[in-house]
Amino acid sequence: MSSKPVASGSYRNYVLILLMVVYVFNFIDRQILVILQESIKTDMGLSDSQLALLSGFSFAIFYVTCGIPIARWADRANRVNIITASITVWSVMTALCGMVSSFTQLLLARIGVGIGEAGASPPSHSIITDYFPFESRGRALSIYSIGIYIGILIGFLAGGWIDEFFGWRTAFLVVGLPGILLAAVVRMTLREPIRGMSDATPANETEQGSMLLAVRELWAIPSFRYASLGAGFNSFVGYGVLNFMPSFVIRLHQMPIGQVGTYLALVVGFGGAIGAFAGGQISDRLGHRDKRWYFWVPGLGTLFAAALLPFALLTDALNLLWVVFFFGNISLALFLAPTIAMAHNLVDPKRRSLASAMIYFVLNIIGLGLGPLTVGIISDLLMPSTGAESLRWAMLIVSQFALLGAGFYFLAAKHLRL
Repeated sequence: MSSKPVASGSYRNYVLILLMVVYVFNFIDRQILVILQESIKTDMGLSDSQLALLSGFSFAIFYVTCGIPIARWADRANRVNIITASITVWSVMTALCGMVSSFTQLLLARIGVGIGEAGASPPSHSIITDYFPFESRGRALSIYSIGIYIGILIGFLAGGWIDEFFGWRTAFLVVGLPGILLAAVVRMTLREPIRGMSDATPANETEQGSMLLAVRELWAIPSFRYASLGAGFNSFVGYGVLNFMPSFVIRLHQMPIGQVGTYLALVVGFGGAIGAFAGGQISDRLGHRDKRWYFWVPGLGTLFAAALLPFALLTDALNLLWVVFFFGNISLALFLAPTIAMAHNLVDPKRRSLASAMIYFVLNIIGLGLGPLTVGIISDLLMPSTGAESLRWAMLIVSQFALLGAGFYFLAAKHLRL
């Protein structure tokens, strides 16, 4: 049997950085609507529930519906081609968001963004896992995950100021169109690795069976199932609070949109990036002694967030709000890299895209789909009795679901086979 090819360190790092840049564009285009939503609300006369549909549920439901079959395809086909096509679709659809004339058209464009973005992360995770051995995967995936927060930083910063000076429609066009160029770079420079290239044992070459059977087999692993639910409720809090934070500080603290974008970019971008990188580094370091740290680290981070976020939401001191929210974002961001790293360790290399897609299915249905929607519905229900304070109480209620997420992570660690 011939030895496996090994990529050079410099090319392996190039792959990681390029895929992180793809993730940056992914989150710029996904989250740009959040900073623009108050302007869109005013322009189109929308309710908080409609905003939640645009920023959360409509995106998430199509993202996850398409995500698992695309991931199953990626476990058998060329992952680079799938990523290239995904970037192209979501970039074009983001630009189209700036050309709509009704809520329905904007909703359909956001659905298109969700469908496009469904094909990015699972094959990217799989490629990274093939290029990096287990002992450094947490770190590699944490670097990839930083793309979330760089994307949020750029999206909030650029979106806020472009909206203030040129309007929300221009913001969609400015952030959407450059993705087409990125797709070309990925297609021309990213090489498809051999599956299992960095693993001690080769990938299973046998037929993997039907998609439904593969999904059932993965979900039957208790640690995988509980970690997916832990990630879901971590994201339920993260998306629920973050997606309405611009509206919260505009309505209750009267901040202008440009300043809101700047503060959120710095607090969420830098705080989240620190947390994402720390999650991978800490879990890799401690996981050498006990693999349960790959679930204990996100569990503890999610628990800390449950304690911190109420202080940010209840204070009337704006500076204190941003400081506490900064540390809350660090805590919430610890979860993703160790969760994916351990999930990939639990499955065969030919099921890693599917494993990522299943985690993202749970994460996005519970988190992105239901988090903002729950905040929006509670806020609308409380509006007649509490006025503008309704949003504060809705976000506060949702923040405490982090306790449930932490509990699921600790269960995942308990059931992990050592």
